[in-house]
Amino acid sequence: QVQLVESGGESVQTGGSLRLSCVDSGRTFSDYAMGWFRQAPGKEREFVAGINWHGGDTYYADAVKDRFTISRENAKNTMYLQMNSLRPEDTAVYYCAIKRYGYSYYFAKAYDNWGPGTQVTVSS
Repeated sequence: QVQLVESGGESVQTGGSLRLSCVDSGRTFSDYAMGWFRQAPGKEREFVAGINWHGGDTYYADAVKDRFTISRENAKNTMYLQMNSLRPEDTAVYYCAIKRYGYSYYFAKAYDNWGPGTQVTVSS
């Protein structure tokens, strides 16, 4: 049974950095590709970054490319999102999820077992 929990969200100022973590309490973490999404108030959930099962392939939304880095440590059942040069428009609840289905990394319908989310707030 996969259970994901995100952590690391905080309030930071523009230009700051944060590292989010996503821990899987189950035993099948390394079997799956994974992803990060975010949802701002009044907006739809949007893709942020994705990573394949061994970490060799990564995917990013244009809005975060060159600022965010996704990685994973399968031995620790943990995925990370390093966020640098944060902007107010990055403010959102950030979610991690398992990519279970054959759709593109960029679509939420490819994912399952969503975590409860962690709040990131960037102030100007």
